[in-house]
This record gives sequence, C-alpha cells and structure tokens, in this order.
Amino acid sequence: MSRQPEVVSSGLLRDWELPGHGGDKESNGRVLVVGGNVRMPGGVVLAAEAALRAGAGKLQIATVEPLAVPMAMAIPEAYVAGLPSDDDGNLAPEAADEIVDLAQGCAAVLLGPGIMSPEASVALLEQVVPRLDVPVVIDALGMAYLTEHQDGVQHLDGRVILSPNTTELAHTLGEDDDAVSEDPIGASLRLARRAGAVVVSGASTTYVTTPGTRATADLWAVQTGGEGMAVSGSGDVKAGVLVGLLGRGAEPAQAGVWGAYVHGRAGERLVAVHGRRGFLARELLAEIPRALAELDG
Repeated sequence: MSRQPEVVSSGLLRDWELPGHGGDKESNGRVLVVGGNVRMPGGVVLAAEAALRAGAGKLQIATVEPLAVPMAMAIPEAYVAGLPSDDDGNLAPEAADEIVDLAQGCAAVLLGPGIMSPEASVALLEQVVPRLDVPVVIDALGMAYLTEHQDGVQHLDGRVILSPNTTELAHTLGEDDDAVSEDPIGASLRLARRAGAVVVSGASTTYVTTPGTRATADLWAVQTGGEGMAVSGSGDVKAGVLVGLLGRGAEPAQAGVWGAYVHGRAGERLVAVHGRRGFLARELLAEIPRALAELDG
C-alpha cells in the first residue's frame, strides 16, 4: 500500500527549527531574484519582497533594463541590475553572464517570476542554470527549462526547489492536466525523481515531495491557505518565501515544507480582515513575518 504524506502541523515545524539568524545581513544570506517582463514587473516585485520578509539578509534583482529604476524605487532595500531584453520584453540570453556573476556569493537564486514566454525562458536558462553552483528555486515559466532539459539541474545535487502550479507541473512532465490533477502526489514524485529536486506543488493542498519512489521519498501535505490564495501573484510570493528560507540556510526539503505552510498561513491571517476571498497577493507580504513569528520557539 502506498505511503500517505505527513500532514504538516505547527508542532512539526517547531520541532524542525529553521537555522538561527546571525548577527548581520551577510550571515542571513544574500539572494538573487531573476525575471520580469516590461509588461509584467509585479511578479518579480512580489517574489523579491517575500524573500526579505522570509528573513533573507540581502536582496539582488536581475530584471530587464526598463524596469530597473522603478523596481529599485519600489524595493529600496534591493540592488537592482537592469539587463538586456529581447523584442518581447523578456530577459535576453545576452543577460546570462551578468546573472551568473550576480549569483556568485549568493546563498540562493530564484529563476522565473514574471517571464512571459516559455521560449525566452528556455533560451535564457540554458545559458544560466548549467553554470550555477548555489541552491536554486525555479518557478512559473522558468519551469519551461525543465520541460526541455529534465536532467538540467542534476549537477546541483538536490539543492533545488521546483515550484510549479498544477498546469505547469503537467506541462513540464508532458502529461495531461486532468491526469495530474487526479494524482498530484504521483505527478510531483515523477518530477522530483526526474529532476533530482524537491517539488512544491498543489492546489487546495500543497504537496512537498523529495526524489525517490512513493515508498521511500519524503512526502508532506500542507493544508494551510484556502480559496483566497487562488489569486494572481500568490505563486510569486510563495517562490520568494522559498528562496528567502534557502538564503537563511534551510535545506531544500525544510524550506519547501516551511515555505508552503507559512505562505498558506499568511493567507489565513488575511481571512479575518477581508473574508475568504478578495485579498491581494501583495497583502500576503506583511503577514509572512507574522506567520513565522507564530512558530518561533
């Protein structure tokens, strides 16, 4: 009989403490967020601020040149690099060298938020991912790189979190959307095995899976959140929390479990203010440190 996932509780997380903070911003981890499009800057802004809210010490952003100044003004805590874009306003492959340089010395890198073209994502990440040697989160259309190169993060030896929604999970696996929705655990495990990565994916329940068979892999079910989380930008916030926790020194599985729980708990806190529907992804940001504080000690 297949093993069932462990339901994540506050008690489980309190017994699985995150790495302690150091005394300065460098010891709390430097993270890099890569993405954006001239018509959709918000995904990067949400993910980048979420990384800081989750406890990362320093923030760098690599985005397209026209967005650099307004993004630096929106997030004054960040170093923002404006890089070349293609004709559709996505980061161009020519940006790869600077992205790799920015990743040097970082504790973790997030790839994908705000990129609007699968083809542009693949063209860029083919030039970036094989040259990285730090923990990585891949989100949104960044997953298109794994569709084309399912072993494309194997060189990172498991220091990877993949954060697709259900549709992105199906596309990455080349499987039918309905079949993946009917067996999200099995689909997540297949991707985790093929990529050698932790997978954080789901809808009303988020599943966190590690590589291995259903009998041997670590499996968790995160049931925080609710219907209000199904809102534009929510996934970008979650990806930012994941990279922020990696930046603090959490291992990928721990960051995946904590990140999914805290992201959902931030939404639950907003229900008391706005009701079950109608809150905005940006309103999750202020709730992230409060949700973390609930679990402190």
